[in-house]
Amino acid sequence: MAHNPLRQSPLAHLGLIARAGQGADDAGIILTEAPFTDHIGLRGDGADTAFAGAVEKVLGFALPISPNTVTGKAKKTALWLGPDEWLIVVPFGAADKLIAALGKALTDVHSAVFDVSDSRTVISLSGANARHVLAKGCGLDLHPRTFGPGSCAQSTLALAHILIHQTDTAYRLYIHRSFAEYLWAWLEDAGAEFGVSISTP
Repeated sequence: MAHNPLRQSPLAHLGLIARAGQGADDAGIILTEAPFTDHIGLRGDGADTAFAGAVEKVLGFALPISPNTVTGKAKKTALWLGPDEWLIVVPFGAADKLIAALGKALTDVHSAVFDVSDSRTVISLSGANARHVLAKGCGLDLHPRTFGPGSCAQSTLALAHILIHQTDTAYRLYIHRSFAEYLWAWLEDAGAEFGVSISTP
């Protein structure tokens, strides 16, 4: 994929960099746009040892096989989307090389590897009240007993389709570009009662 140096994120026009640091120091919600990570779609039979072994050799870690789990290493992350589907997230500019390596390793294995980097952006939601804000518009049970760090799930938030990945410090919300501004505005409104602060990646 050719990378345009003038590329803008879906939320660039909101002036989030200029707004960073505004808000109360004790804000219960911290919002961050985390744009320009590369996203690779991967399809294959997770139970096929040839497929799983080839992918592990390229990535340096095994794909998550259990539903709604995440694995990763060295700035690469694999999110389980279904029994035969994963989203691989890597730093900006790394997709082309990794796609080529996966394609070569999987030449004789029934599989598909494709670049979906431009389809989504990522909004990071953190702070003491992050889970309460998500609960206002998401039907998932996000209680730590069922959904904690290392978990991911596809769902809707305020009627917008999202992929949620909980890390040790935040909820990473993968949202289609066309819904990014809408969801950002919803999150700011839903978090207003707790206080909202905006930060940069």
